[in-house]
Amino acid sequence: MRESRPHYHNAPVAPFGDSQARLMIVGLAPGRHGANATGRPFTGDYAGILLYRSLHACGLASRGESRNAADDLELVGCRITNAVKCLPPANKPTTAETIRCNAYLRTELESHPRSGVILALGAIAHRAVLRAFDVRPGPFAFGHGASHELPNGLLLIDSYHCSRYNTQTGRLTEAMFMDVLEQAQEALAARA
Repeated sequence: MRESRPHYHNAPVAPFGDSQARLMIVGLAPGRHGANATGRPFTGDYAGILLYRSLHACGLASRGESRNAADDLELVGCRITNAVKCLPPANKPTTAETIRCNAYLRTELESHPRSGVILALGAIAHRAVLRAFDVRPGPFAFGHGASHELPNGLLLIDSYHCSRYNTQTGRLTEAMFMDVLEQAQEALAARA
């Protein structure tokens, strides 16, 4: 991609937001023409439209749109990262890539406040979070709106990924996504 799009970021995409924020949102990987282009998670692609609009509606972002990494969007009390830091082949992370990148996610999550909540966007992100904490997935099945108290005290909440595919097929509606963000906020308030 570097040859065909030399003006793109084309490098690992760093997390976005305050490192001590109590809400950590974990996505899959940089999108080909989204974060891989802009250098900011969920910026420049369809999934980011729903994510940032919803975060803004919940008071978690200063604006409802992120166009590029240099815009004035700020997150409020949340941080966004990905399970895989670089653009995966075929724009979908493989298990091998997720495992290779897991040490980076582990480092990020180790400093996450213990009174915090992790929101996993999709089953791949869900499994990556469990792997980062050396937690066997058996008792922690992925499901939209599922809530899991992890052995280390953190709360993991699941959501279907806010991808174009999931929203166009009706698997995830905007109302469903707002519900899970509100669930995360309520959990944070209860854990304060």
